[in-house]
Amino acid sequence: MQTLLRTGQRLEELTAGQVDTVVDRDGRTLLLRGIQEQLRHSEDARQAAILNALSAHIALLDATGTIISVNDAWRQFGSANVMQGPRYGIGLNYLEVCDCARGDGSSQAHAAAEGIRSVLGGGKKTFSLEYPCHSPTEQRWFELVVTPLHQDRLVGVVVMHVNITAARAMALQMAHLAEHDSLTGLPNRLLLNDRVSQAIVLATRHKKRIALLFLDLDGFKHINDSLGHPIGDKVLQATGKRLVDCVRAADTVSRLGGDEFVVLLSEVAHPEDAAITARRMLQAVAEPQSIDHHDLHVTTSIGLSVFPDDGLDGETLVKNADMAMYQAKENGRQTYQFFKPAMNVRAVERQSIEESLQRALEQQEFSVHYQPKVDLRTGKITGAEALIRWTHPTRGPVSPAQFIPVAEDSGLIRPIGKWVLREACNQAQVWADAGLPATTIAVNVSAAEFLQENFLEDIFRILKETGMDPRSLELEVTESALMKRADSAVSVLQELRARGVQVAVDDFGTGYSSLSYLRKFPIDALKIDQSFVRQITTTPEDTTIVSAIISMGRSMKLRVIAEGVETQEELAFLQAHQCHEAQGYYFSKPVPQHQFAKLLETGISKWCNSHS
Repeated sequence: MQTLLRTGQRLEELTAGQVDTVVDRDGRTLLLRGIQEQLRHSEDARQAAILNALSAHIALLDATGTIISVNDAWRQFGSANVMQGPRYGIGLNYLEVCDCARGDGSSQAHAAAEGIRSVLGGGKKTFSLEYPCHSPTEQRWFELVVTPLHQDRLVGVVVMHVNITAARAMALQMAHLAEHDSLTGLPNRLLLNDRVSQAIVLATRHKKRIALLFLDLDGFKHINDSLGHPIGDKVLQATGKRLVDCVRAADTVSRLGGDEFVVLLSEVAHPEDAAITARRMLQAVAEPQSIDHHDLHVTTSIGLSVFPDDGLDGETLVKNADMAMYQAKENGRQTYQFFKPAMNVRAVERQSIEESLQRALEQQEFSVHYQPKVDLRTGKITGAEALIRWTHPTRGPVSPAQFIPVAEDSGLIRPIGKWVLREACNQAQVWADAGLPATTIAVNVSAAEFLQENFLEDIFRILKETGMDPRSLELEVTESALMKRADSAVSVLQELRARGVQVAVDDFGTGYSSLSYLRKFPIDALKIDQSFVRQITTTPEDTTIVSAIISMGRSMKLRVIAEGVETQEELAFLQAHQCHEAQGYYFSKPVPQHQFAKLLETGISKWCNSHS
């Protein structure tokens, strides 16, 4: 039979031979058999065997604090020289031993003595104390647990020294994991918030500033998608180390998750100090990384907020630094941007647009306009680019430059893109059924659409449902979207071409594709970005890129289409360099389907007039 001996339970209530369990405050158990007999006959072999089987170091003290019995573990313990004699301290006053150690400067010995005295005096029911025990070879931690023993009255105490080294290490590890990122070992959001709060208190007291830098890696998703998460994890670990090398010991580099890092500069005299650190980080992150035989290039965009100028609490400072980081990305990436109050206005506007986009499809607020593409030799319309337009019920027309980026970030670009494709294919079939001149309809495809698993399935299903000839459809994909998964992109393009769908590389020259990859892609056309076309009139001496793209496209037997043509000078230059097609306001702005139908009937009037 087992009986639970709680603190203060009277010993005479137990029968000899019963198993009594003394439980301390943390739930550790100590089995003591026949304590009553042990007190009366301390050398009883049977009872001693029970005590000796326990790993805890146990001593029984009488009411004066004198050691009357110890177990084998205590004999091996030998924490003080006086305990290592033939009797291992039996007969010595444990309180006097502690007082001697106190004289040598041991605060733990003093606390132990006071705790035992308090239990013996009835002031405490139990007492416990954690303390280190160091040796040349290892560092251990013990807990001293003092429990009273009663026999009609208080007759002594049980003193136990329990080895808690493993438990303490586990507790420290759990505490560390709760506050640190498991991948990089950097502080996580919880610890960052705590340190930001402390830094704000100190900065307020000393009238100083602190700065927060919000970093997001550019191009990291491409590495994860193409090379796998193990490589991506190593990139994050290496990046974390580089960031730590850029700051002082008093600063904090934390990882919030994904490829987002936040750096706390605990004390800055001027905002420019934070800018210096930001520039250092931009350079450090951009250094090539060699990981598992891959030479990787990653950059970062950084947003900065400063206390107290940009916020009075950590949450506001992080939010504002995050907004500034997005502005840095919009400014071209691999740069930094300080927070500005106007960003809050844009953030609210952006949120409003996203909420409105959610219902725009359901409420039929979108429409498609068509901009003609013209053969530069004959002036005939060869096709049209389908361009989405949005008329908000209260805002009125919303520019695509405003809502397309929001749609891409929120994932809404996928259902919106499908809607545009279906509308364009339906309309092309209507024109074909009406006997209008055959044209090719070009539809833009975002990277998010192109990379989704059911992309091809959606394209072919819409073609089948609308009855449109696949040869009349041209998909425009940016070179950056193709390069994100270059190898898989080849197979997707091959399947499209096998079904008759044409593919054009949009905004050519602005991405990062190489000529070797471009030759691998089964494509039909290159579209020269309008920023290069604009150089024809704004910087006539810098038209090398336009002429080079035209020459390269012709050598690869690809159609070359110039976007954004607005002047006679631009048209003349493109014709002189034998560009195949062009589109832009010079010919026509994007128009609704009924106006485009008239253009198909009449042709481009400006071209007709200028060549009559």
